[in-house]
Amino acid sequence: MVDDGATRRSGHPPLAAGNTRVKDARRLSRRSERSERRLFLADGPNAVEAALEVPGCVVEVFATPDATERYAALADAAPAWTLVDDRAMAALSDSVTPAGVVGVCRFLDRPLTHLLDPAPALVAICADVRDPGNAGTVIRSADAAGAGAVVLAGSSVDVYNPKTVRASVGSVFHLPVAVVDDAEQAVRAAQAAGLVVLAADGGGDVGLFDAGDLLSRPTAWLFGNEAWGLPAELAALADHRVAIPIHGRAESLNLSTAAALCLYASATAQRRSAPS
Repeated sequence: MVDDGATRRSGHPPLAAGNTRVKDARRLSRRSERSERRLFLADGPNAVEAALEVPGCVVEVFATPDATERYAALADAAPAWTLVDDRAMAALSDSVTPAGVVGVCRFLDRPLTHLLDPAPALVAICADVRDPGNAGTVIRSADAAGAGAVVLAGSSVDVYNPKTVRASVGSVFHLPVAVVDDAEQAVRAAQAAGLVVLAADGGGDVGLFDAGDLLSRPTAWLFGNEAWGLPAELAALADHRVAIPIHGRAESLNLSTAAALCLYASATAQRRSAPS
């Protein structure tokens, strides 16, 4: 994007919502536009801060004057920092209450073959996960548990959907992500790389907290759709189907909660079995 002088140090008035550059960035809210330009929006200071830690990721940051003063360190670190007024920020931000900072970033996903060579000890595979909040939270949980990668497979939501990026709270910039059209391909690639594939399945043949040594192995967890879970044919490809026990009266667990439990169970088992 071309700098027209509306930067932090220029003294020029902030850009308005009708400005061409603001409109150009706003179009990145559409998946087709993101895919064509391989750019996406990172909304909020946490996301922008994380993006700035990835060399070459951030193209430009739009910010209100108030946010510029509040996040001066980010402004100093950004390759380009452009002032916009409140209406322009509302047009750029997907938040109900914008924090005043939105970054334009380059795509980060990597080919699955690169991500699995060598294979991390812990991977999350999301198959047909369509809710952006759930996808972003799984990425965040995987990051927190120390996983080495996340795969969004099948008809999963776009990893660069603004709600997905926001729900990850910066984690989308912390660990590698691959996007694969075929969930079966992702499972077979993980197995070929030496990972044990564990399907999170309420009808599983082993309980999560009875899995013992199984959890300590290099693992790819397979998570299904929020509404209908994993298709039978995909779950059958996994090496084991693992169920989280329900001790109370709840019918089931939310996908992101279940993913967090599974990932942390594996992370704990792997750390306990690691040589001291």
